[in-house]
Amino acid sequence: MSAPPGVVPSVRTIAMPADANPNGDIFGGWIMAQMDLAGGTHAFAVAGGRVTTVAVDAMTFHRPVQIGDQVSCYCSTERIGTTSIAVKVETWVRRRDDQTEERVTEGLFTFVAIDERGRPRPVQEGQS
Repeated sequence: MSAPPGVVPSVRTIAMPADANPNGDIFGGWIMAQMDLAGGTHAFAVAGGRVTTVAVDAMTFHRPVQIGDQVSCYCSTERIGTTSIAVKVETWVRRRDDQTEERVTEGLFTFVAIDERGRPRPVQEGQS
C-alpha cells in the first residue's frame, strides 16, 4: 500500500523526544502502545462496550519513526468471534521534514469483550 487507508485514524499523535532513544528513533514499545490504544478504541466500538487486550498475534516494524513525525494508526476488523475481536492496526507517519507518508508498522491485536466484572461477554450483534 502506497498511501494511508482512506478512513479517519483511530489515533493520531506526534512522536516526541521523551519517546525516543539517543539517536532520535522512537521506541518500538511506544509505537506498540499507540497501536494498542487505537485497536482498543476500534474494538470498543465493535463490541458495544468495554474490551481488554488478550494478544498481539503479529507485529512487523517496517521503518523507524523519528521525533516530530505525525503518527496515525488505522484499524480494521479482521474477525469477530463469540467474545473476541481481532483488529488489524496499520501505523503510518507523515514525516516532519518533507511531509512524505510511509507505513511504518502493522500488527494484529486480539481483544475480548468484558462485562463490568471483567468477565468475557458476547460481542453485541450489529456493531461495526
